[in-house]
Amino acid sequence: MTWRSDRRERPVHVPDGFLDAPTSLATGALAAAGVAVALRKAGRELDEKTAPMAGLVAAFIFATQMLNFPVGAGTSGHLIGGALAAVLVGPWTAILCMSVVLLTQALLFADGGVTAIGTNVSLMGVITVAAGFAVFSLVRRMAPRSARGVVVGSFLAALVSVPAAAAAFVFLFEVGGTAEISLATVASAMIGWHILIGVGEAFITALTVSSVMAVRPDLVYGARSLLTKRQLLIRPDHAADVAT
Repeated sequence: MTWRSDRRERPVHVPDGFLDAPTSLATGALAAAGVAVALRKAGRELDEKTAPMAGLVAAFIFATQMLNFPVGAGTSGHLIGGALAAVLVGPWTAILCMSVVLLTQALLFADGGVTAIGTNVSLMGVITVAAGFAVFSLVRRMAPRSARGVVVGSFLAALVSVPAAAAAFVFLFEVGGTAEISLATVASAMIGWHILIGVGEAFITALTVSSVMAVRPDLVYGARSLLTKRQLLIRPDHAADVAT
């Protein structure tokens, strides 16, 4: 979810000055609250195996978010990865992973404004994770207790999370947007195209989760309910057996 801010069409996240000060402060407060809660609760999700996994997830999301493509009305899109992170390492750790990625992009790569860090974290670090994990949890309660249910849940989680973040962006633009672009144009470009982006992200998320499940299901946070305590401690060379 990006905005091309100049004639060079350099893709960025929400830039400085795109939303007015009150809106930016409000999203900054939301982001700060989300990260603060995540810092307290992520310890329940992390252990000696999932902590390295969190680093790998953050690196993967960082790389995929750097690939942008135009979607019209001056906007461009990219994969977000919030739902994928939530399924793999848990929602609270996912918020921290996404926040680190977005902060690094803003400070080191000028990808998103410094004053808009709160907005970008709220949209891509909090909303995508929250919406994605809510859908995933709902599907897991309704679907059969199996590895296939985890993969289907991750697919639907990513499918919903991307347009949810785009819709939230449109709402923020209506409330405090400063660019001289009509709301209808922004809504059409963001929501319409991000539904398609969500489909692509859903397939990538499901494929990634399925691949990890095939070899190390004990590393997938969303699959922990399928494993016994003994299986969670199983040796890596035997972990694939519990995914069948």
